[in-house]
Amino acid sequence: MSADNVKTSTIGYPRIGPKREMKKALEEYWAGKSSKEALTAVAKQVEEAAWKTQADSGINLVALDGTCYDQMLDHCTYLGLLPARFQELSGLDAYFAAARGHPPNITALDMSKLMDSNYHYLVPELTANSTPKPNWAPFLEAVRRGQATVGAEKAVPMLIGPITFTVLSRGDFDRSVMIQRLGPAYQTVLNELAKLGVPEVQIHEPVLALSAANQYQADAETVYQSLAGTVPLHLVVPYDDVAADVYPWLVKLPVQAIGLDFCGVPGAPHGNSTCQLIAKYGFPSDKRLGVGIIDGRSPWADNGTAVKVVAALRKHLGPGQALSVQTSASLQHVPLDLNLETELPTAVKSRLAFAQQKLEEMVAVKEAVTGHAGAASDIDLSTYTGAPTMGLTAKAIPTEFFQRPAPFAVRRPQQPQFHAFPTTTIGSFPQTPTIRRARLQYKKGTISEVEYRERIAAEIGYSIGAQEALGLDVLVHGEAERTDMVEYFGMKLNGFCFTQHAWVQSYGSRYVRPPLIVGDVSRQGPMTVHEFELAQSMTSRAFVKGMLTGPTTIINWSFPRKDITRSEQAFQIGLALREEVADLEKAGCRIIQVDDPAIREGLPLKTDRQALYLEWSAAAFRLSCGVATPACQIVTHLCYSNFEEIMAAIDALDADVLTIENSRSDDEMVRALSAYGYSRDLGPGVYDVHSPLVPSVESMAAKARAYVAAGIDISKVWLNPDCGLKTRRWEEVLPSLRNMVAAAKLVREEMGGGKANARGVTAAK
Repeated sequence: MSADNVKTSTIGYPRIGPKREMKKALEEYWAGKSSKEALTAVAKQVEEAAWKTQADSGINLVALDGTCYDQMLDHCTYLGLLPARFQELSGLDAYFAAARGHPPNITALDMSKLMDSNYHYLVPELTANSTPKPNWAPFLEAVRRGQATVGAEKAVPMLIGPITFTVLSRGDFDRSVMIQRLGPAYQTVLNELAKLGVPEVQIHEPVLALSAANQYQADAETVYQSLAGTVPLHLVVPYDDVAADVYPWLVKLPVQAIGLDFCGVPGAPHGNSTCQLIAKYGFPSDKRLGVGIIDGRSPWADNGTAVKVVAALRKHLGPGQALSVQTSASLQHVPLDLNLETELPTAVKSRLAFAQQKLEEMVAVKEAVTGHAGAASDIDLSTYTGAPTMGLTAKAIPTEFFQRPAPFAVRRPQQPQFHAFPTTTIGSFPQTPTIRRARLQYKKGTISEVEYRERIAAEIGYSIGAQEALGLDVLVHGEAERTDMVEYFGMKLNGFCFTQHAWVQSYGSRYVRPPLIVGDVSRQGPMTVHEFELAQSMTSRAFVKGMLTGPTTIINWSFPRKDITRSEQAFQIGLALREEVADLEKAGCRIIQVDDPAIREGLPLKTDRQALYLEWSAAAFRLSCGVATPACQIVTHLCYSNFEEIMAAIDALDADVLTIENSRSDDEMVRALSAYGYSRDLGPGVYDVHSPLVPSVESMAAKARAYVAAGIDISKVWLNPDCGLKTRRWEEVLPSLRNMVAAAKLVREEMGGGKANARGVTAAK
């Protein structure tokens, strides 16, 4: 295969900087410690350094990725489609108000997970009257910088496609009409990009990988016909293989290149069918095929499969077929550079490839398939899936392990009882500079383990005292000892490995450092019992929650193994958590929260693959909690995803209390649960933890009234924040929780005169 017919192309890259420069710049700007100009300068430096790294690695077509906060939010501003409540603001003030809210009462856009990833995007709000008023000037300025950095022949602008932008938006509007309105706005920027001489424009349409993608066919054909002919278009469909009934019309769209995912859903037993589709239907000879064979969702290095797949494709494509070797998804989902890791075991490090190393893998694949001898392949494309092997299944575990010893109706009267609208939090409290300093000192060895534990104990004492003073009904210890809700548990489990600098953006300035699962998982010993006992000893209140992270969330927020299925790994974790639940209850814990917010996040994009995933994820949760006695209340937490379509699976968790993110989402989940007939206790969030705004008593009381109006039994409603409070400051947390407690008291008095005790007894001793 000629080198002229094969290129390398990126479709997205980490936007955080090697030393998390963007996090520092954003937080300093928000704190008033730096200027708009300083923030913008850092953003440009990070972007340009990333583009140059890609070009210097030998990438032929460099996608000009970059954002100050979120690319979906960027497109809201480019298209002039920010909601009316932000119109009184301008520039960065409007931009960050949409991301975080603005005092006194401008609420932020809702957040949701992008496809089946852990990345949170800002959800556009559209109405039937929404009309684009595009301003592409900032976007075009970035393109010019990209051309100056890597050369005009390599710099490729990236756009979120009109289908994806519309489908991922919320509001009461006609999708087809909105897409038609977006067409001219996109044509405007394509005209300007043609003047700049760009080699092509990437248009990302991940929603075309959804099972529902067929319903977008007419809209896609219409809008892309209107955009054809101005500049070469590279349509990118990442995150999953394309459905068999979508593929035939997708490849006929009037674009010059189509990039597809050849890696499949991470850890799924079904593998990927893109290879089979091309073996069966072929691929248009007049288009370049973007072979997304380098895994953009996993840090594990290619094991030689990439070259074999590309070589196998040659048997089904014409001799002059143009190809581009690329990743299956944006590299924003993996850490930046493996060279920053100096403490990983050699046996583990040798098997890894972070974003920068994946650039090298792409170049190596191109060189292999364009070599004089060519690359041989023993892969049969018509049957290839790349699926992992199956190991531990539910059949190997006793059936009784997967269920509580009594049904909910029997359990509930035996569990802690409260007045109407009891209050609690989701678990974490601010990670203060004092906590971070103590953790750093302990890590460096400048304070002993005893001193470190004393400092953490002091923080736990402060959290307990603050909650008592505020009047919360169920307390938490505050999780001062935890850097992250997954990393903390991974460090206490066998089978995990940890990095120093492998940060991945979750949203905005929030980065996570997912642990690596490198072997079979088991518990080393008690993980949370000491902190629970310490916190409970510090209060006269009857109930402090035990706090655990659920098995599916640990899987989805780690980098799991690729040689066995995720379900096997989830069951291993479930068995370990089961031991912890038993130990917490033995220590006197009556309420145990097992957070599993990532269950919806990992839902396969294809509906025919969802039932199996939901079955094992719910089973893994029940495996974790099934050991609890009927008198022990099991709480779980779900957030920042669209859960309406998995109600049966949520019910199948069999948790006694479900807490959910709700403050930005207009009670959609509450209404959905009510319509479904969800009968267990519910704690919808009344406080947006991702905004610095302090919600008023009345705003939270209005939320509580709305829950009852939606049909939720008053005796089963809790009031709590949307999520954990670790990213907030105490100066924001204390007044917000004070107002939440006051709101609970207000609606309690309104609905029962303050006398009725909906649950029989009070929680206070």
